[in-house]
Amino acid sequence: MYRLTFSSLITCLFLFTIACRSEAPKLSYDVLVLGEGTGAVAAAIQAARGGAQTLLVNPLPWLGGMLTSAGVSATDGNHQLPAGLWGEFRELIRGHYGGADSIFTGWVSNTMFEPHIGAKFWATLAMAEDKLTVQNGSTYTAVQFVQDHWEALITDADGNEKKVSAFILIDGTDLGDVAASQGVAYDLGMDAKTATGEDMAPPQANDIIQDFTYAAVLQDFGEGADKTIPRPADYDPSLFDCACQYHCDKETAHPCQTMLNYGKLPNNKYMINWPIKGNDYYHNMVELSPAERALVYQKAKEKTLAFVYYIQHELGFKQLGLAEDEFPTPDKLPLMPYHREGRRIKGLVRLNVNHIAKPYDFNLYRTGIAVGDYPIDHHHYEYPDAPEIAFPQVPSFNIPLGCLIPNTVDQLLVADKAISVTNIANGTTRLQPVVLQIGQAAGMVAALAAKQKKAPKDISIREVQDSLLSAGGYLMPFMDVLPADPAFKAIQRVGATGILKGQGIPYKWANQTWFYPDSTLSIAAFLQGLHSWKADIDLTLSKDQKHLTFGDFIAILSPIIERPTQELSTAIEQSFAPNTIKLDQPISKRQLAILLDKYLAPFHQKAINWNGDYLN
Repeated sequence: MYRLTFSSLITCLFLFTIACRSEAPKLSYDVLVLGEGTGAVAAAIQAARGGAQTLLVNPLPWLGGMLTSAGVSATDGNHQLPAGLWGEFRELIRGHYGGADSIFTGWVSNTMFEPHIGAKFWATLAMAEDKLTVQNGSTYTAVQFVQDHWEALITDADGNEKKVSAFILIDGTDLGDVAASQGVAYDLGMDAKTATGEDMAPPQANDIIQDFTYAAVLQDFGEGADKTIPRPADYDPSLFDCACQYHCDKETAHPCQTMLNYGKLPNNKYMINWPIKGNDYYHNMVELSPAERALVYQKAKEKTLAFVYYIQHELGFKQLGLAEDEFPTPDKLPLMPYHREGRRIKGLVRLNVNHIAKPYDFNLYRTGIAVGDYPIDHHHYEYPDAPEIAFPQVPSFNIPLGCLIPNTVDQLLVADKAISVTNIANGTTRLQPVVLQIGQAAGMVAALAAKQKKAPKDISIREVQDSLLSAGGYLMPFMDVLPADPAFKAIQRVGATGILKGQGIPYKWANQTWFYPDSTLSIAAFLQGLHSWKADIDLTLSKDQKHLTFGDFIAILSPIIERPTQELSTAIEQSFAPNTIKLDQPISKRQLAILLDKYLAPFHQKAINWNGDYLN
């Protein structure tokens, strides 16, 4: 006897809804991206570039998410790691304003721009892709997996409805709404240390998330101008005492002009996203309905407007008014709030702070698809009872591919902040340049999966990584070898095997990992690196601290690749300009990476699993 389960009932209701709306046209795509996030547009562009017919459904009139629609156009991190679409977008911004120095206008970021300019460039990048269709101002309903594909009903800004099917679905929302709607398990709030193995995590889990912010962009209208907004209802200036040194004796407070210059943008504008007694706001709205969220967001807007009034009225900056040429909104505020944290899916792997702090103690680094260098940073100024966490100093890091793939739902990817990381790790993976790379990687996987008719979990990790390198992406966070370097891809590939390692250094607000391409290795260090790739490597010389020479390298490599020593020696000599190397000459890490990549090809020779372990 057939038993009607809840899931089968939902499927029946969905199919009935589709059937009853036969007047709606049905369109088929390879990839469907749903959401307003920064990662959504990156995923959609990359999926289209990968050859997939792609539809991006965005509820807002702008593309770019937190970078543009939320007004957080002071980008944090990755100044020395211009990976993929992040680097491409940054070059457009630099070109528009006249170079790198012209967008170093504040002190929080090296890359600052007007949100509407960023939105223009994301629209330009999207429009350049023939295989990408963008529906701004559109919503989705009744998303359902049917047989071997996804189906959804899409309603545009004019109320027109159409049915859409796609092989791969990408969650590009800020809070992981799409994944949650499809039953993907997730974490929300702070994790217990027993669940993550992070010593600094609180002993008990809780539902406290980071503060979010409704940013504002102010414009300097010149001396003598008075752009003071009406006094907000229930205005309480004491909420903002000590936001800067006005009426404040705290030695640690910033001067008021310094507070404003924190987010100074080109063309005499100021991004107001100030955490210290400023416009951060606390409420865990993640699991609320859209209507309930809207009420919370209105309260956050009111606080931001009160802070703007405080800046104008109490601090005396009357000439600073809400920018009139930024956001297409009646209140001149951004199109969306800036969420620092939402859901975090349970993926094939979960990145934690231990992986970030000591990457070579684990193998996840081998599966990297995005890089970041920002320190771990949480905002809990508006929830002072949140447990204190002693965040460790960390080097720059990479994001494992398995973090983007849910562990239970196939043909679905996450492209924004809701990837599989711990609450602590989210404090650095959430930033704009990293999320752009996450989105780009999701789009790359989606295109490959659609082409091969495979679930994302069945796609070759090395194939994804190779494709990302071809798109200007980074696998390893080496800051001293840039994409323009002819050895960049070889160093990235060999670095992702661990044969040659980088040195991580926590450094202020831009952490580092150095490859030191012109340095040399000892024979012992080289053999230990090879041993991590090939367990049966001969370690006879594993204690030899002499510099590895070309002759030593050839003697070690020859039996591994089963190529006669003299033949290999001749081939290697021919790889360089005539008479530029000698067999007794120490070999640099750059030269090692080039030769290993060419003759041993360790990156391609052995497949890896989602934990970064070799499969054979």
